Amino acid sequence: MLAVRSLICRPYGFLLKSPTARFAETGGVGFIHTSAKCSSAKVAVVLSGCGVYDGTEIHEASAILVHLSRGGAKVQMYAPDVAQLHVIDHSKGQPSEESRNVLAESARIARGNITDLANLSAGNHDAVIFPGGFGAAKNLSTFAVDGSDCAVNKEVERVLKDFHKAGKPIGLCCISPVLAAKVLPGVEVTVGHEEEEGGKWPYAALTFDPHEAHVDQKNKVVTSPAFMCDTQLHLIFDGIGSMVRDVLKLTGK
Repeated sequence: MLAVRSLICRPYGFLLKSPTARFAETGGVGFIHTSAKCSSAKVAVVLSGCGVYDGTEIHEASAILVHLSRGGAKVQMYAPDVAQLHVIDHSKGQPSEESRNVLAESARIARGNITDLANLSAGNHDAVIFPGGFGAAKNLSTFAVDGSDCAVNKEVERVLKDFHKAGKPIGLCCISPVLAAKVLPGVEVTVGHEEEEGGKWPYAALTFDPHEAHVDQKNKVVTSPAFMCDTQLHLIFDGIGSMVRDVLKLTGK
């Protein structure tokens, strides 16, 4: 594998040399190929709080944002302005007596740059992506309580149906694919292990490999298992990267 080193570690005079001279001196190491194709897609990312047990899985959200940034996409984050189902003390894994708002908590991940999900329009974006975390099953739907009989937040349902109707790609990872499975009949998604989930939902093509993503070409839905698999963080990061890249490809941007 080609080693990558940052040019910032080199003397300033080196940076003033011509690209040809720098390439010859380094053998190409430390260069980003400026002619590499970057997407100009506008992507909405829908969060469900902040924290794996009661909101968005932070590592998944971060991985999505990193890969979108690397792909050149323009990102706007959204979350519903609703109360969380409950609050979990992540140090103990136990419920807390306090109450929190999904939009306010999601703003922690978005560094404050977040908008009410009610304002998300498929007409203003080329794709939408939903990270996982129990917030998808607790705040964006009632899956954590009701399983396959769950209800989906009305704004989440609207967004999924609008993007699907417009033929625009939808990306989901970890537990969030249950949202698409509930709202979009016949969709193919990845959710956990077949022996655990198979037959309960109208989905197929489950993959157990965390560094892969599955593309439902017909519905333009791209999913990756992420933390539904018990594996190393870098493999989850790679799988989410595959999902993001496939979503961007489907935008045609």
